[in-house]
Amino acid sequence: MEFKTADLYDHHGDTLRVCEPIFRDFGGHVHFSGQAVTVKCFEDNSHVKSTLAESGEGRVLIVDAGGSLRCAMLGDLIAASAVEQGWAGVVLFGCVRDSEEIANMPLGIKALAAIPRKSQRRGEGQRDIPVTFAGVRFSPGDAVYCDRDGILVSVTPLAPKHSE
Repeated sequence: MEFKTADLYDHHGDTLRVCEPIFRDFGGHVHFSGQAVTVKCFEDNSHVKSTLAESGEGRVLIVDAGGSLRCAMLGDLIAASAVEQGWAGVVLFGCVRDSEEIANMPLGIKALAAIPRKSQRRGEGQRDIPVTFAGVRFSPGDAVYCDRDGILVSVTPLAPKHSE
C-alpha cells in the first residue's frame, strides 16, 4: 500500500495515535507498515530473536525495550532473519548494532540509537501484550504506518487517500 503518514493524518486525524519524534531510521526501508506484534523486554533480546525467526507475513514488531541506551536489542543476524521471514519492520524503543549492515537490508527499522554492546539472553520478557512508549499505546493487531515523517498507529487498517 502506498501512503504518506502526513496524508494519513490529514484524512484520519484524531483517530490516529502519533508517536513522539524520538526515533531514527536504521533499516534499508524507511517506508513500511503492517500489523503490530508486541514484545516487552529489558536488556534481554531473547523474545526479539525468537519472534523475528517466525513467519512475519508483512507484520511490524513493536519492541518496548524500556528505552535502554546501554545495549543493542537487534543486530545484523537477527535483522537478516526478519528479512528471510518476511517481516516489514521493527519499531524498537531501544538500540540496534551493526547499523551499516542493517542499512542495506530490505527491512524498516526505527530505533533510538546504535551501540556496539549486545544484550544478554536470559529468556525474560513478554509477548503479545499492550506496550506504551513515545506517548503511544501499541496493542497486538494495531495497524502501524512508518515513514520519514514518523509513526502512526490505528486500531484498524486505513485506506490510502492523497492530499489535494
